[in-house]
Amino acid sequence: MIGADTAMTNEEEPLMVADNPGAGQHGEDEPTAAERAKVWRELDRLKEFTRGVSLDDVRQGAWFAQLLKLSLDQYANEVDAAYFRSKYPGQPADAVVQARIQVAAHYAGIEGGISAGAYTGIVAATIGSGGGASPLTLPAAGVSFVLDLLYVSNLQLRLAYDIAVVYRVPLDLNDPEDLWKLIRVAFAIKGGEAGREAVSKGVPILVQPIIRRIFSGSALAAPRSLPVVGRYLLQRNIVKFAIPAVGVPLSIAVNYWSTRVAGAQAVKLFRQEARIAEAARLMTQRTVHHAELLWVLWLIIKSDALIHENERLLLKHVTALVGDLDSELSAIAGLESASHLDQQTVWAMLGAATGNLEHLYEAGVIAAAVDGKINVNELANLRKLAEYCKVSFDENAVRRAAVDAT
Repeated sequence: MIGADTAMTNEEEPLMVADNPGAGQHGEDEPTAAERAKVWRELDRLKEFTRGVSLDDVRQGAWFAQLLKLSLDQYANEVDAAYFRSKYPGQPADAVVQARIQVAAHYAGIEGGISAGAYTGIVAATIGSGGGASPLTLPAAGVSFVLDLLYVSNLQLRLAYDIAVVYRVPLDLNDPEDLWKLIRVAFAIKGGEAGREAVSKGVPILVQPIIRRIFSGSALAAPRSLPVVGRYLLQRNIVKFAIPAVGVPLSIAVNYWSTRVAGAQAVKLFRQEARIAEAARLMTQRTVHHAELLWVLWLIIKSDALIHENERLLLKHVTALVGDLDSELSAIAGLESASHLDQQTVWAMLGAATGNLEHLYEAGVIAAAVDGKINVNELANLRKLAEYCKVSFDENAVRRAAVDAT
């Protein structure tokens, strides 16, 4: 449930935008009284949260760690695959995800109109002129500005989590790596790439320059500390209003479209990981040679001396699946300690293997193609792997697999 009260009840589920055929066609239709009431309830909840947050906390980014706990602790315990199956019975994952994005964007637009009415004029006068005081130094406007920042951040975190759950991408929020992944995806922390993509997908002309600025600049690849993320989001929210004469309709449109862009980025990354996880599941099921499978993947992945994120994810999912089989644990331990790969050891292992090895070659092709590029060393190793597995090597098929993976 996005942008509504914490308790997950059917009565509190936001009205689906699909129930209102015109919603989103030209930014945002006039919200219903029930929708505005839901937003006000969430703003009231966040207002309680702000009582424990000082303006210095907001400026320094300390607010973000507290918001993470507020946003995800209970939510992650209540929202799972079963929840979405009951909420959207019979619908495919892509349809459910698009519904969640539309809901989130719709409510982000409603909140933008409510909050902007309280502080737009002051922000335009102080920041839009090219400098001056931060709106956070202005008591009345500052509260509304902070509430807008909290509302949109909370909404986008939950939206990203929804998308991960629907695509069955496991996230352990106690694992710093998984938590950083969720944060990065939720706020489309990819530098200028997201902004460039956004303006080609239906964003109104008036909003395009703001969307570009919101999703451009530092990729925030490092450092990953939560206060740094908080300061990053604060500056991004200021950018939203750092032009003269920003009005409520524009604030609605910016919130609406920035949420859609963030949702699209989450779809792109989590859907891709879902495909990788499914490939890992299938290759693990199709062969009994699990130790050999792990070493073949490592051989191909190490061929170009670089480890792409998609390659790392593939190996992570396969290793987890093999570990769940309570077998080949020594192979996993050996793989983890193999900083230097001895190819001859892998070839000897394959030479001693019996039975059908065709699926090992298919797994090697997937490992080579998963990053969308084919390296000459990968081709050389795949050609040799084909010989050991007694299958035909087809370079064109390998290159097509790389194209399909993008």
